[in-house]
Amino acid sequence: MILNLFNKNNKENKEDDKNMNLVKMTALLIHAAKIDENYSEKEKKIVLDFIKMSSKEERSDKNISQEEALILVKKAEEYENNSNHILEYTREVKKMSLDTKKIVLKFLWKIILSDDKSDIYESNLMRRICGLLYVPDKLSGEIKSDILKDKSI
Repeated sequence: MILNLFNKNNKENKEDDKNMNLVKMTALLIHAAKIDENYSEKEKKIVLDFIKMSSKEERSDKNISQEEALILVKKAEEYENNSNHILEYTREVKKMSLDTKKIVLKFLWKIILSDDKSDIYESNLMRRICGLLYVPDKLSGEIKSDILKDKSI
């Protein structure tokens, strides 16, 4: 009985950790969207796409609903508003696989380039994030280039 309760609590804690990691990654995307002081609907849609894609990988049994995704965005927006540095967002991402880091960078670049330009603050943010995630600038540049190519099609 007690072991079942412990296992149930352990599963709930793991689920909470996954949700919190997703909130932190989403907060990083929102931070990137807000760095140019223009958090547009286009950027919000990219953030929602990230949540849906990320949760699809986590939940093989079902997709996240639009309402659940919006709740996660709201939590991430609150988290981002109450945070004062990007270390909080990148700490968990740093521990993840290179493929996961590439996905996060891809969505970051999509947000930054959603207005068809990248200012010095956005470029500086990406260099800082790459350094914190231990991702080479070259890889970041390749991801950026791929997104620019896709936009020109």
